[in-house]
Amino acid sequence: MQAKSSISSHHSSTHENHLSPNKLEIHFLCLSLQLNHPLLLHQDSPYFFFINPTKCLFFYPKENQQQQEKTQYSVITMEAKWLLFFTMAALMAVANGQESVKPLVKIVKGKKLCDKGWECKGWSQFCCNQTISDYFQTYQFENLFAKRNTPVAHAVGFWDYHSFITAAAQYQPHGFGTTGGKLQSMKEVAAFLGHVGSKTSCGYGVATGGPLAWGLCYNKEMSPSKLYCDDYYKYTYPCTPGVSYHGRGALPIYWNYNYGETGDALKVDLLNHPEYIENNATLAFQAALWRWMTPVKKHQPSAHDVFVGSWKPTKNDTLAKRVPGFGATMNVLYGDQVCGRGDVDTMNNIISHYLYYLDLMGVGREEAGPHEVLTCEEQKPFTVSPSSASSSSS
Repeated sequence: MQAKSSISSHHSSTHENHLSPNKLEIHFLCLSLQLNHPLLLHQDSPYFFFINPTKCLFFYPKENQQQQEKTQYSVITMEAKWLLFFTMAALMAVANGQESVKPLVKIVKGKKLCDKGWECKGWSQFCCNQTISDYFQTYQFENLFAKRNTPVAHAVGFWDYHSFITAAAQYQPHGFGTTGGKLQSMKEVAAFLGHVGSKTSCGYGVATGGPLAWGLCYNKEMSPSKLYCDDYYKYTYPCTPGVSYHGRGALPIYWNYNYGETGDALKVDLLNHPEYIENNATLAFQAALWRWMTPVKKHQPSAHDVFVGSWKPTKNDTLAKRVPGFGATMNVLYGDQVCGRGDVDTMNNIISHYLYYLDLMGVGREEAGPHEVLTCEEQKPFTVSPSSASSSSS
């Protein structure tokens, strides 16, 4: 049976085509979900889906994907048995992701490489491990960020699990959340989100549910004091007149040069349009994950490297008391703003979020390691901030 539908055509300057409703098969259901762009269930699926601003989930045969992009939909009706069928299909797809899909495997120069479709694609050794959606699911994300959609939050309806998983799919083939066994992978996800939660929290003092329950309350700085334009970079990342480069995102980005560098990496024009970060949750998570996976400077490790242990400290690092672990991630990301300053509140707040998330994810804070691994209070900073900048720390 085919869904009955009424479709209003969409006009553009380059496309004048009108699609007749009887030529486009559409199946839909409405769920409390959100996604910013089409997402293939997996490479062998006959359907793709997207969720529109009204949070209705639409299924289309792949061959109609381009047709869908030329249309907008007003009224779509469906009989009860179709609704039941696609509700079950959607819930299985969204909740279980790729669990039912066996990875493709090949051996290259004695190394086992795998491809798991959309979530871990590209023939990587890391894709042979569990993917993030195998061990970190929607309900856990909701537990970690329990207060983000309360009326007093400042980014209600913006952040969601699906945006995070979609963004993480780009970095799982490179080891994010897929390095080592399940325990190590879960710890890295908790570590990354611990930074995110602390930098986007509006939970202070005696906030309902405790101050650690308010991560992802913000997606931008609410009252920026300046434009964060540094003319030193006027030839490489010139400021756009009238544009403010204040903090935005999951790991807030500040300054024109940071927006420019991040935009170059993600192939998005963030220098002219930094507002893209606050308008697209997937992009906001992608920017944060790129920062996590990428060294701030050449010849330095990334936060990912120091956390999973792929970074080996030199003699100078040892003398500087820099050791692999969570403390070193703060050193990589924030340098002297947080590290080498003793027992400061900013550092302790980030650590508290990490430990809290480990507990909520079922890992337990006892797996975080000893004090010298958790903190960076005595570590010599990797990076010393220029006097004119405050880098990416809010």
